[in-house]
Amino acid sequence: MGVGTEAGTESQRATGQPGRRPELAAFLRSRRARVTPADVGMPPGLRRRTPGLRREEVAQLSGVGVTWYTWLEQGRPINASAQVLDAVARTLRLEQAEREHLYQLAGVPFLPAPGPGPGSGSGPVPSADGTDPEIQGIIDALDPLPAVIYNARCDVLATNPAYEDLFGEHITRDGRRNALWSLFTAPAGRGPLVFRESELPVMVATLRGAYGRHVGEPAWESFVRELSEASAEFARLWRSGDVAPPGPRVKAFRHRTVGEIRMTSVSLSVHGMPEARIVVYTPADAESRTRTATLRSHRPQRLPHSPSRERI
Repeated sequence: MGVGTEAGTESQRATGQPGRRPELAAFLRSRRARVTPADVGMPPGLRRRTPGLRREEVAQLSGVGVTWYTWLEQGRPINASAQVLDAVARTLRLEQAEREHLYQLAGVPFLPAPGPGPGSGSGPVPSADGTDPEIQGIIDALDPLPAVIYNARCDVLATNPAYEDLFGEHITRDGRRNALWSLFTAPAGRGPLVFRESELPVMVATLRGAYGRHVGEPAWESFVRELSEASAEFARLWRSGDVAPPGPRVKAFRHRTVGEIRMTSVSLSVHGMPEARIVVYTPADAESRTRTATLRSHRPQRLPHSPSRERI
């Protein structure tokens, strides 16, 4: 498909959300840089100065015009169809979360490919009005399993007592109830994650997957900017452009009273709260179950509406 088909008019979606186009351009460049000619069955050629494919190679493999793809990667407000985005996604070997991110940045409705794969909600981040009492009651009933409700930006919307047992001192930092902010701004050696090097990149990649739906929104832009200023580590991971969906993981946490606890985290969507998810932590081994029980036995008595449980 050539330039005449795709570049004839400006996309109303693109001009309506201009902040997405620079992000789209950066994302395409970062994905192109990681695909080598060998990955797509092409010879390396001579005097190759780019770490991955050239723009004209992506255009050729995707069946689109070189000028059109160049304009897309430059962030110009051109129209992109789902068919062409699919072709570019195949050439760049995008995974499901990355493909959805590409669609969001291009302003094109995303239709998941047939077959199994993680889904994604849509719509605004839950407001600061709080969590419905019924939802709070559900996560309270999960005790003694730690449970929390996050929005797509990892703001802590609600917790149960077991979650506070495990993460109490880390829930709020600098006046913010946000898991990413707490992890990236914790003093050296004081954060709860044991394997920061492997866990933090996944968390940032998951955040970027959600960011594609909110490019240009003041709350999201200020959060990314301020956390980048507060943490050079976050800024470096954010610049990588990696995207990942939320999913079950085994994580090791460090508690100053009982030591290391290994937990399996599972995310559950919440009907009526778009982009919010309940995350439940289950002990991954017998020792972790014992240490979690120890935490519960040391739990101070809380009033039903103590400040630590206040919804935000």
